[in-house]
Amino acid sequence: MIQASPPSDAAGTGVHPLVDALAERIRLCRSQLVGLQPLPIADDLEAISGSLDGDALFIRNEVHRSRGLRKLHLETARLGAGLQILHCVFFPDPRYDLPVFGADIVAGRAGVSAAIVDLSPVRDGGLPEPVLTPLRARQRPPFSQVRELPPWGSIFSDQVLFVRPEGQEEEGWFIEEVTGFLNALGQAAASSEAQPPDHPATVSRWHGQLHYCKQQKQNDKTRRALAKAFNPEWADRYIEELLFDDPPAPC
Repeated sequence: MIQASPPSDAAGTGVHPLVDALAERIRLCRSQLVGLQPLPIADDLEAISGSLDGDALFIRNEVHRSRGLRKLHLETARLGAGLQILHCVFFPDPRYDLPVFGADIVAGRAGVSAAIVDLSPVRDGGLPEPVLTPLRARQRPPFSQVRELPPWGSIFSDQVLFVRPEGQEEEGWFIEEVTGFLNALGQAAASSEAQPPDHPATVSRWHGQLHYCKQQKQNDKTRRALAKAFNPEWADRYIEELLFDDPPAPC
């Protein structure tokens, strides 16, 4: 299990401390996954630079896979000296009874406006018990500002955490909550057994992941921003091939 450590001090780097510290914690948790391997990524999707409303836009993507998880995607983005985004999704292999991990941070000059983490079920009946039990055993910190989920948020579990963390203490709480979610997923992935590609449960989880990607694509803010910074065709490719690519049929 990954142990706690305080957020790093990113003063002077231009990166918000929570974005920097959470990215490092995700990388640490990712490194503990069984069978971790990098996935190939097109050069024009790995490190991206552009311009939006006169501000420089930089995006970095890291893509891996591991036992039970078909794609682990970590994206960090920065727009000028203000807006910073962390986006992370770990997509399961449908043959395994595992949920989708997702975490996002939106930060600006005024602080962190949104921080969300969840393990979203892609099966009937909600989260599998090996994942749900450790999550329920955790005592959630008393965040001061809990946010409402978006209209398309039906994909999230009842364990979802969506907050506007205030100050360093709450930012540290959020990192530890993300760590708890990742530890639960990592332990389940290490012990879960693959089912046959044509097993009804595998097919159901595949359809559930297709639905997850479809719902995420309804958040049009990302598409509009990318289309404005680059062009609509590139934005569609980025979303369809990298952010929320449909899972291939089990085989």
